[in-house]
Amino acid sequence: MKLVRILLLATLGFTAMAAHAEKAPDFTLKSESGENIRLEEQRGKVVMINFWASWCAPCRKEMPLLDELYDRYKDAGFTLFGVNVEQDPEAAKKFLENVGVSFPILYDPESDVSRTYQVSAMPTTVMVDRDGEVRYVNRGYKEGDEEKYRKQIRELIRE
Repeated sequence: MKLVRILLLATLGFTAMAAHAEKAPDFTLKSESGENIRLEEQRGKVVMINFWASWCAPCRKEMPLLDELYDRYKDAGFTLFGVNVEQDPEAAKKFLENVGVSFPILYDPESDVSRTYQVSAMPTTVMVDRDGEVRYVNRGYKEGDEEKYRKQIRELIRE
């Protein structure tokens, strides 16, 4: 299992030490509500970071499913950040008006955080454990991936 984590981290561009996973790079982004959200302040929670765009069909399909995961696990020490990667957030805001999700939406219009996390596919979902370490990187979305996410969330919450 440790080797799999190291390989996953390597695909994200982190150099993995044999003894432990790499810390998730810290970031601060403006949220839909206007407040700044900092990853480092989430320490102690399991954090799912989902990089998405309104033009991405798989992203659009998974948003309601992610919202269900957020609603189910938020009281168990889990949070989810939907990081929109579009330069102009207006299309994302229109999409969200129709879909309506309850998890925090963050905006990365300069793609700084996306570059830091080496996002190369839409969507990309990064799972961060309570200690702030990247544990899983999921690129793309296909029907049924929400079950994989559910297993990862439960595993990290139990630790």
